[in-house]
Amino acid sequence: MAHFDEKAKPFSNQWMNDRLAVDTVKKVLSTEYWIPKNINFLWAMGMILAATFGLLIVSGIFLVMYYQPDTKTAFDSVNYTIMTEVGYGWLWRHIHGVAASVVFLIIYIHMFTGIYYGSYKKGREMIWLTGMLLFVLFSAEAFSGYMLPWGQMSYWAGMVITNLFGGFTKDFLGGIGNIQALVEWIRGDYVPGQAFLSRFFMLHVFLLPLVIMGVIVLHFAALRIPHVNNQDGEEVDFEKSARLYKEGNKKESEVIPFNPVFLSKDIFVMGIYFVLFFYLVFYHFEFAMDPVNFDPADGLKTPAHIYPEWYFLWSYEILRPFPFNVGLVAFGFAQVAFFLLPFLDRSPNVAPANRRGLFGIWFWLMLIDMIVLTIMGKLPPEGVWNVIGFVAALTFIILFILLPFITKTEKKA
Repeated sequence: MAHFDEKAKPFSNQWMNDRLAVDTVKKVLSTEYWIPKNINFLWAMGMILAATFGLLIVSGIFLVMYYQPDTKTAFDSVNYTIMTEVGYGWLWRHIHGVAASVVFLIIYIHMFTGIYYGSYKKGREMIWLTGMLLFVLFSAEAFSGYMLPWGQMSYWAGMVITNLFGGFTKDFLGGIGNIQALVEWIRGDYVPGQAFLSRFFMLHVFLLPLVIMGVIVLHFAALRIPHVNNQDGEEVDFEKSARLYKEGNKKESEVIPFNPVFLSKDIFVMGIYFVLFFYLVFYHFEFAMDPVNFDPADGLKTPAHIYPEWYFLWSYEILRPFPFNVGLVAFGFAQVAFFLLPFLDRSPNVAPANRRGLFGIWFWLMLIDMIVLTIMGKLPPEGVWNVIGFVAALTFIILFILLPFITKTEKKA
């Protein structure tokens, strides 16, 4: 039977401890959550992502008060009602639009930091897998949100992306059955219309945010057990170092508590980030809003060049240069390749890429290749751009195929 202190006053520290174990929660999540000393500002990206997601939730709540998920009024509710008639509606839309774009920049920085320092290895596989699952969920959230203004690029991007499912069905079922049935089921009609918009509205404002919050909790839980990696890849005896820290021997201890020591550093980095973020919100918000999407959706007028938002361009460019069937396979490979990274990297070493020989070259080639793919994805697929896009897409696939062979030859440090 649980023990309760009958003398404890309601809502006092003891009263709360008896019922919610507040002090234990504080220790587990805060004051005795130990972080290695030898890490840099890049380790603050996780907190920045959480803060940006919070901004997206808050700004989204204000926007959904006035948004109308109807094909006849959605465009006007965004571009006229919210932008001109609602007090500070323009500000909330700018915050939401900029945050939706910047969050992917932070995700990519966070992801490549993990790759560079080998933070997906030796017991940290679940951290990486839950992080990549969050990347997929954020991508789905961004795509569903992109549909809601019901502009030209929203409509046609929805048309193109949902058509891919028909291609996958045809290729992987060998042409068996009605290949268009899946596409029509997703859209709720032959072409994107009211059912399509209503479904993506529900996904964007309700289902996906709930799932994302659940996976964020899982991601932090996965991080709590094996602890945070460090920039030297060193094995840290967390129990010994924590004991030294609590005994007052902070100099010899290799760790610091998350709160207040590391959290103060996180807050400093977040302060710099939010200065830059709100600079974009007030002065350069247009980078997050495609000008073509300021035209109402028209199913009878195809844009000259259909392309997704910048954070999807690299995977879009992997699809585009190949014949359709081959392109679908390449696109599918690109979606799962990063998930497989902990199992493709066969090296026993956990160390920065610059200390891992061929892997260091692989890392920089991969980063440069993804930048090239992103640039090519925005350009029309013609002439020399098509050739560069094809070479970059092929390079991406080859790099992942070579990774197990490159890392298997790496000697244990």
